[in-house]
Amino acid sequence: LEVKQREKTPPPPFITSTLQQNANQRLGYTAKRTMSVAQRLYEGLDLGERGTTALITYMRTDSVRISDEARNQAREFITATWGKEYYPAKPRVYKTKGSAQDAHEAVRPVDVSITPDSLKGVVTAEQYNLYRLIWNRFLASQMAGAKVEDTVVLAECAGTEWRARGERILFPGFLPLTPQKEDGNEDLPALQQGQDLKLVKLEKEQKFTQPPARFNEASLVKTLEEEGIGRPSTYASIISTLQDRDYVRLQEKSFVPTDLGAVVSDLLSEHFSTLMDVG
Repeated sequence: LEVKQREKTPPPPFITSTLQQNANQRLGYTAKRTMSVAQRLYEGLDLGERGTTALITYMRTDSVRISDEARNQAREFITATWGKEYYPAKPRVYKTKGSAQDAHEAVRPVDVSITPDSLKGVVTAEQYNLYRLIWNRFLASQMAGAKVEDTVVLAECAGTEWRARGERILFPGFLPLTPQKEDGNEDLPALQQGQDLKLVKLEKEQKFTQPPARFNEASLVKTLEEEGIGRPSTYASIISTLQDRDYVRLQEKSFVPTDLGAVVSDLLSEHFSTLMDVG
């Protein structure tokens, strides 16, 4: 039985690519729809007594940098809402990639005191959903890490060894504001070294090697960014062009090349091999 404590740190605030990826994964929005809704949030919406108010900073950016004013505002909001223990000992500063232009701040709320709940019924559903995504991510990025207790169990039986992993949240930190991926770790009961375990059920599952999954919008944007293709302002138009020219079709949220797309790709690779070689 092996028990260890570790800290989970929050992700950085959104840049254009991560905003598009998360909006696609969490909300099912296309990159084009995400940027259209973000544009309205940036330009400003009529909030009644507040008048027309800009809700987010510029949404075409490759920088995770935030201003000191925004960091201080986040600190005050976090400590007032959740308590001092939810703010880290040192303010969080994230490093922007060396290839970034760093012309604008990260995508964040202009004023964190305008909570998503205060906008319910005032703005459209898609504006509310995207603003909540951006607001949650920004505040989470400034919060204390989560403290987690990891447990690894090794059980011996008839010359074989069986492994189970589990985790227990000791302190939630930023987790309530950030959807967590399933990592296969489950809650385990309290166990002791040398304890006898009784087999209740044995399930067998045969697995085969799977081919790489087709691109969806989120994975394509991620790859474009990793390979240095395009800029934050062009990801949505690149994806639109692929569909508008009938090079690919969307099937069950994945891009499938058309015959035209396959032929064009082959011709480009044959005659412009240097241009087509990302490496």
